[in-house]
Amino acid sequence: MNWNHVVKAGAVLAIASACTAAQAASGIAVSIAPMKSHLKASDDVVVKVTMTNTSGQPQLVLKWQTPFGEEIEEALFEVTRDGVRVPYRGAHYKRPAPTAGDYYLLKPGASYSAKVELSALYDMSVTGDYQVRYHARGMNLIGGAAERGVNEIASDAVSLWIDGVHPRGTVLPEPMSLADLKAPGGSGGGTGGVAGLAFNKCTTSQQADITNARAAALSMATDGSNYLASSKQGQRYTKWFGTYDAGRYATVTQHFAAIKDAFANKPITVDCGCKKTYYAYVYPTQPYTIYVCKAFWSAPMTGTDSKGGTLVHEMSHFNVVAGTDDWVYGQSGAANLAISDPAKAIDNADSHEYFGENTPALP
Repeated sequence: MNWNHVVKAGAVLAIASACTAAQAASGIAVSIAPMKSHLKASDDVVVKVTMTNTSGQPQLVLKWQTPFGEEIEEALFEVTRDGVRVPYRGAHYKRPAPTAGDYYLLKPGASYSAKVELSALYDMSVTGDYQVRYHARGMNLIGGAAERGVNEIASDAVSLWIDGVHPRGTVLPEPMSLADLKAPGGSGGGTGGVAGLAFNKCTTSQQADITNARAAALSMATDGSNYLASSKQGQRYTKWFGTYDAGRYATVTQHFAAIKDAFANKPITVDCGCKKTYYAYVYPTQPYTIYVCKAFWSAPMTGTDSKGGTLVHEMSHFNVVAGTDDWVYGQSGAANLAISDPAKAIDNADSHEYFGENTPALP
């Protein structure tokens, strides 16, 4: 493994402070340093990330929550510009629950570094004062630490000044997705499929599977929305979202109404070109294009971790739908999150999927 290559990537950049307590609990410290602190519009924004095992014991860290792989695969950074959060424009994936092979081993006292190019996945084209920090978090972030609940590894924030393409204070529009371009009145023209559903790089048989999966996802979303709209507070809700709280319940109700509306009324594009072992991914700022990967094709149409459920998971990630994150993967992890941290459960995409799939069925 090359720990020191330059990773072409990005991250959600939002201002934050140091997370000394999280580092102390994990035994892992992270620092970041900008390659340049005053950048021109033509400069790439590159930071050096260093992760150190400060404990006397070996530490296991989830690979996709580090900058040491072939590419950045999660929102590992928080960024703000002039105090306003800069949204993450990279991908959110649906993965199986992690196994032993999904962790890096950090030996006691060892440090590893990587250079990460941020502006590829964060729009840093507006002039301003940027604050950036590394912030990885999730229940399975540190191997063997699930009993501690959500784990975090964070750095102090660093400051950058960027003389961007756009003047300071410019508000940028959200990017238009491929599905939007192919919608009625767009500039693309449809590529086939039922109304509101288009395909890219999909075979005829794959298109048939996706059509059925969309119908299954709509059924799950409709059933979940109806359940919540009726104000039920049964085991189905508490299993995946925790003890009843009026505010949290209202949030989940809004989420499922939006997911249902998206499957019923929005122009969706499914891209079949992904060759990764994951289920699927989306870019949360680019509705409503969903990229399905290898695990999607072997999944059942309905039931646990199904094709239909995968589409529910991914639809929930879009910022204009529910803006969910990936705090934990798998039914066991999602059920534990509902107990340990309901506020994060209502922000967890797999929790929405399992509520929608409702397998085994709960009242």
